[in-house]
Amino acid sequence: MSPGQLIVKCYAKQEEGVWVAVCLDLCLATQGESFDEAKRKLEEQIAFYVDEALQDKDYGSQLLNRRAPVSSWLEYYFIRLTNTIFHKANVIFNEMMPLRLA
Repeated sequence: MSPGQLIVKCYAKQEEGVWVAVCLDLCLATQGESFDEAKRKLEEQIAFYVDEALQDKDYGSQLLNRRAPVSSWLEYYFIRLTNTIFHKANVIFNEMMPLRLA
């Protein structure tokens, strides 16, 4: 496994007064009242999800290979593009996949 495979792509957006944080590589989402809260909740959810998937001998690899729908990926790349154009950098972020020793 390469170091690049240990990083998952994420983004957050404000939607109807709450922040929604999305992990594209694992198809997970959380929400919070602030960007920091939504991001923290997503980090916790990723850690829990990966731990559970690693314990599941039958379906663990499928759980770790599930991806968000194309519409979410398009939204991610649109946000990245607008961040580049307008020099914003607070809604696209990467998370490290949590690891545990075998």
